[in-house]
Amino acid sequence: MAAMLACDEGAGGNEVVAVKGLQHSEYGHCSNEQYRWTSKYDRSRLGITEDESPSYWTVITTYMIYIMLILFGHVRDYIGCRLYPRDFAHLRENNGYAALNSDFDSFFTRRLKMRIDNCFERPVTGVCGRTVVMLERKSNDYHRTFYLTGRKRRALNVSAYNYLGFAQSHGECADNVETGLDLYGISSGGARLGVGTLDLQVQAEKMVAAYLQQEDAMLVSMGYATNSTTIPAIAGPGTLILSDELNHTSLRAGVRMSGANIRTFKHGDMANLESLLRECISQGQPRTHRPWKKIVLLIEGLYSMEGTIVDLPRVLELKRRYRFYLYVDEAHSIGALGPHGRGVCDYFGVDPNEVDIHMGTFTKSFGAVGGYIAGKKALIDRIRLANFSNVYGETMAPPVMVQILSTIATIMAVGRTPEKRALLPAWTHFSEPFLAGIEGQQRLQRLAFNARYLNHGLRKLGFIIWGSRDSPVIPLLLFQPSKMTLFSEFMQNRELALPPSKKWEVADEAWNSASLTAAHLPPAPSGAPQRRPPIVVVVVAYPATPLTSTRVRFCVSSSHTKDDIDDVLRACDEIGSTIGLKYTDGGPGGRWTIDQVTAHPMALVAWNGTDPLPPP
Repeated sequence: MAAMLACDEGAGGNEVVAVKGLQHSEYGHCSNEQYRWTSKYDRSRLGITEDESPSYWTVITTYMIYIMLILFGHVRDYIGCRLYPRDFAHLRENNGYAALNSDFDSFFTRRLKMRIDNCFERPVTGVCGRTVVMLERKSNDYHRTFYLTGRKRRALNVSAYNYLGFAQSHGECADNVETGLDLYGISSGGARLGVGTLDLQVQAEKMVAAYLQQEDAMLVSMGYATNSTTIPAIAGPGTLILSDELNHTSLRAGVRMSGANIRTFKHGDMANLESLLRECISQGQPRTHRPWKKIVLLIEGLYSMEGTIVDLPRVLELKRRYRFYLYVDEAHSIGALGPHGRGVCDYFGVDPNEVDIHMGTFTKSFGAVGGYIAGKKALIDRIRLANFSNVYGETMAPPVMVQILSTIATIMAVGRTPEKRALLPAWTHFSEPFLAGIEGQQRLQRLAFNARYLNHGLRKLGFIIWGSRDSPVIPLLLFQPSKMTLFSEFMQNRELALPPSKKWEVADEAWNSASLTAAHLPPAPSGAPQRRPPIVVVVVAYPATPLTSTRVRFCVSSSHTKDDIDDVLRACDEIGSTIGLKYTDGGPGGRWTIDQVTAHPMALVAWNGTDPLPPP
């Protein structure tokens, strides 16, 4: 990249090492072309479910733990209200004012979530790329408050939405963002319909439309608002909206604001969706039984909590039969799925024009913020006038739009034709390999490899993994809430998962973390311990997930190297054996050991998940 090359040519040795280390910490160096894959749908797996179920004993013990926590919490409330009334004053009526939060409303937060609050909202600093610097914190009052100790630790980051690894402070994208900042400043200072229509906004919308192969596109400065303010612009009273039961909150908020009738169907269940369509069409609107003005189906391309990819070919079959409009939220799938990174349409090889409304965000794959709506020009023109975010909200910040233009430029290889090259502002400067799409294609292929390798590796180690095998979101099921805090802490402090005889192996923090900043380490001395760098993960529980399906959610990135995925697999293997997370037999062919998994990545990536894959 430009910044690194400049230092290579004209800087001293120490500075070269520093800049290369920074680059590697943000985007890992991986020159092995074998560690690549193409994200594409395997038609031989049509109709095969990806989910595995826990045993009855696991479910029963999970419910028992929650029951015990709830009973113990009520006992503490009963005693606390009488012995420490001042601590509960904010939950009761005071001087004629009703409590904003009743004692029942805040029970879950006070008595369950607070026990594991050390797993959430971890403070970090610096670039959240391949690695992230954590600020150590502690609590002396049972997680009511935290304080920073002043200590910092760099950890491998598998928790961030950084699918294509564009969250970087160096590189061609960052260099052009800096130039754009000098030219345009920080803010547009107005709404789209006012004086906020920068030329960058128009160019970015043309670029996004060309990338998605649509007639037009509209950008919104906030991803959540892209959904919540667009749905009221296309639906209202007399409209029937069919929604997957696991759709994102932003979609549900938009439906509520629209005033349309909503019916939900079971997650990913096309038979249930068709049955619901038949019922709603035959019965018509409530009370009057008049025909619906229109029917809109809301689905996501990739579900961020489940890791499942929508069965788009089957959805399009139903669309042709029942004539409803299709709205696809590709917040997590755009840039992350498909040979060209264009999302689920690209992944399944279907015509994107069969989808009426494309929605996506720039947060996950493009290292930016905000979202887009794309489709037919007549539709987008109408949405521009009725979308609250477009009418009243300030447009995207100019540096953000430059980041969007830069990242899409290499993904769609704008340098291959003069027409595409003209989509970029004239003042931008990129290398020819960047514009030819070499970097963009490499990022797509590295992401696809990392996703399948981690997914299949965890399955072969005996963990319950939900979702599609091509998904960059990989949920590992924990079930019991007590295992959430254990898993999170053990990933950051790897020695906690080792027996006492081996804890000395992780005593040297510099040795363990060396791989996080150095791209090429010298061979380890004979008898040296295994490097065990700290890893930061996201654990998810109720109410974000059902009560019995607590999980850790890995978000892999193209910035991760094969060695990084090995570190995650090894950590999960050690922790899973310690706290009892290996619930399965490893699928067809049986379980593998961690050494077998890390030694045969290509076999795991190419595995279709159904044919037996015995230990090598």
